[in-house]
Amino acid sequence: MPDDRPIDTSSAARRADHAGASDGTPGSARSLPEVDPSLYLHPQTLSRLGSFELRAKMIVEGISSGWHRSPFQGFSVEFAQHRPYVPGDDIRRLDWKVFAKTDRLQIKQTHQETTLDLLVMVDSSGSMNYGSRSFEEASGEGRKTSVDGRTSWTKYDHATAVAAALSYITLHQGDRAGLIVYADEVRASVRRSSSQGTWRQIVGALSLHPLAPENRSRPTALSRAVDQALASISNRCLIAIVSDFFGEIDEIREVVARLRHRRHDVIAFQVLDRAELDFDFVEPAPFEGLEGEGRVRLDPRAIRDSYRELIGTHVSEVERAFRGAGYDYQALSTHDWLGPPMAAFVARRNSILKRSKYA
Repeated sequence: MPDDRPIDTSSAARRADHAGASDGTPGSARSLPEVDPSLYLHPQTLSRLGSFELRAKMIVEGISSGWHRSPFQGFSVEFAQHRPYVPGDDIRRLDWKVFAKTDRLQIKQTHQETTLDLLVMVDSSGSMNYGSRSFEEASGEGRKTSVDGRTSWTKYDHATAVAAALSYITLHQGDRAGLIVYADEVRASVRRSSSQGTWRQIVGALSLHPLAPENRSRPTALSRAVDQALASISNRCLIAIVSDFFGEIDEIREVVARLRHRRHDVIAFQVLDRAELDFDFVEPAPFEGLEGEGRVRLDPRAIRDSYRELIGTHVSEVERAFRGAGYDYQALSTHDWLGPPMAAFVARRNSILKRSKYA
């Protein structure tokens, strides 16, 4: 990467008014482009992730059948469907009539059992447009440029791949997935659904956002975006936030506390570019804030040690903010292939949950 290429140095406070969003969030009604998901995820990665199961730590609420316990007991015993018995199921729920006819163990499910509702929130603010890796190297299908003609693989591209992977896992297991793309407010959304075509709608919405030039330098307002998202949610969800979390740590802590109070489960994915962490630039160059902070010329060697200390401290504080509330946190580098760390994360999370009271 040329040493005179601007890098995001945004660290200013991002304050936002608290406002609710209506059901029709911006972008939710737009016709979405047909985008090949392999632009972001290799088919082999999808095949591997399809064998995993995404679970919620906290008891969730829903309307259909699935793998997750409901907080509502005894309100409805309406039959929904059968599913195969798996070790650990309550044998009192076995349908012995079906067993007598088919010689197969089947569990009766009612409408008081629930789906997992996944809501993925993807940061599309200006700082997410930075990237030092080539798009051709990172793309699932080795395409040389992005949908909007870029040759660099940005943090937003990586976040798109994360969101696509999480949605794929969720929909593959029969649960519901939805999307919110945010910056200074909610900018696009896909309603939570398990219907056919939902995954391509999510990928399409993510791919559509960078096409508009006005979306490339917006500031971040995580607090406002979360308020808008919560205003449109009436049940508890698993909320995955995919961002670089370049904001004030106090605001991040407030958001975490708000989500905890509403009893949602949360997974935080912090996506960073290698150059942002290593700051291995050599020659004096202009460095530009990607959210309107302006440009300054400096010698990176003179500030490298201090910069690394500050970015390291910030990343650690973001991790502590989420883990301290009992939430999962995963750091991701845009220079790493997504499949292995995502598979390891989901497997580790599920292993812990199976040993806990949430399993």
